[in-house]
Amino acid sequence: MMLAVDIGNTNIVIGLYQKQELTTNWRISTNRASTADEYGILFRQLLSYAGIDRHLVDAAVISSVVPPLGPVMREAMSRFFGVEALLVGPGIRTGMSIRYEDPREVGADRIVNAVAAYEKYGGPAIVVDFGTATTFDAISKSGEYLGGAIAPGIGISTEALFERAAKLPRVEIARPRAAIGKNTIASMQSGILFGFAGQVDELVRRIGRELGERPQVIATGGLADFIARETSTIEHVDPWLTLEGLRIIYERNQEGAAGLEGARL
Repeated sequence: MMLAVDIGNTNIVIGLYQKQELTTNWRISTNRASTADEYGILFRQLLSYAGIDRHLVDAAVISSVVPPLGPVMREAMSRFFGVEALLVGPGIRTGMSIRYEDPREVGADRIVNAVAAYEKYGGPAIVVDFGTATTFDAISKSGEYLGGAIAPGIGISTEALFERAAKLPRVEIARPRAAIGKNTIASMQSGILFGFAGQVDELVRRIGRELGERPQVIATGGLADFIARETSTIEHVDPWLTLEGLRIIYERNQEGAAGLEGARL
């Protein structure tokens, strides 16, 4: 069995794969101060709670947008599961050409999402990932990663609104009855939900025009389903897109290693 670990700025999403099937998943808070021992013990506890023998884990793959935590997680996999985890980064076989000015600047999660989107839905495609930041990633018809856009995420935007505006309360992110709010909470909910939905639609339209033909539009991330309902451009909601991308990249690197070994023989 394989652990796929996506380390984000706010949350770490973990998936357990039996071959190509995602059998279970967890979401935990990202803690930059946690050690390899702490993460290793936590992972063992999650498996134990799910009734899964930790000895069945024989592989792991990791993507991280928090640079210090990548090596920490690799150490946790090594010490507590005895596996050498694949950390997505420069030099890793993804099967996708990256047409960014400096490919090293692209977050690993964005490439992982693009790989999964092209594998599952074809191209051209746009991936909208609702995380700490809202990212928009464009994939060409031939499967090249072209770049995209980065906007402040819903969570940090609403938190900034609460912290900087003295009279505005912290509100639940929920759908208001109408766009015209009749009180402060409803007005804020309208601005948050419909405002972000409008942002998505406009950026998708602009990126789509630059792609030159109608793209597949896939949303992922914690609030993907909630926002997608209010948009006119999102066609697919795929909550486990990043985990699927990690699985695909792991398999491609195993195939590449097998090919090199065969060449040596």
